[in-house]
Amino acid sequence: MTLKRISLGGLAEAQDGKFGDILLADALTSYSRVLADLVVTFCMFFTTDVSSTSKPTRKCRTNDYVVPLIIAFPSIIRLRQCLIEYLRVRRATQRSQVAGSQGGQHLANALKYATAFPVIILAAKLKNYNPLDFYGYSEMSLSRLLFFFTFINSAYSFYWDVTKDWDLTLFSSARHSHEHPYGLRRHRYFANRQYYLAIIIDLAIRFSWLSRYVPGFVWMSETEFGIFILMFSEVARRWMWVFLRVEAEWIRNSRGPAPDDILLGEFGGKLDAD
Repeated sequence: MTLKRISLGGLAEAQDGKFGDILLADALTSYSRVLADLVVTFCMFFTTDVSSTSKPTRKCRTNDYVVPLIIAFPSIIRLRQCLIEYLRVRRATQRSQVAGSQGGQHLANALKYATAFPVIILAAKLKNYNPLDFYGYSEMSLSRLLFFFTFINSAYSFYWDVTKDWDLTLFSSARHSHEHPYGLRRHRYFANRQYYLAIIIDLAIRFSWLSRYVPGFVWMSETEFGIFILMFSEVARRWMWVFLRVEAEWIRNSRGPAPDDILLGEFGGKLDAD
């Protein structure tokens, strides 16, 4: 039921498993390229002039439109979920007639997923570059645009992972607080070094696409083995991300919600006095 609901970009109410919907949809964003490769494999399997056991070819005839759409689909799902959350917060605020959150954080989260679309479009166009499609833009210009948008998407996503999903204070003034180690938070269930390690791993994998610009690491984006490593790393990063995301959600519900995070009426527990 959850998979069916999120496949349409839906989002359950808090009491019906909203958090599970968000986790599953976020996981799909990490599996987007894996799903796209499955489509390429099926394309090769049903194409007469290509053997399904030969070296994978990403120039299969589905590549121009189908593969980019599959890669973008999980981000579209999360974008719609963020907009649903935003509208729910607005309606709840209007009904209560009490000044409070307007759901701005959900719009900011939606923007994060929207930054993936220029990356997907430009990457697809560069694979089959045609100067007639981009009059006045050379292949080098498009490559620079791709670099710019990919950097924005990676930096935004990394910031969101650390600050919003994990509730760490690394990018806020509270990072110097004496109540917790530098850049972390007061309530923690893992060892301090595990948080720092998670931040480093998240940063490295979020920016792993830079390997194509580093001499000696170009093979990671040019060979099948390298692409496999990048895909596997992203899935492993998401696996790590889930632990800290669930921990942060548990703390929000047991210690009190972060500002603008829990929808009005969703948090019914008594706030911890400390």
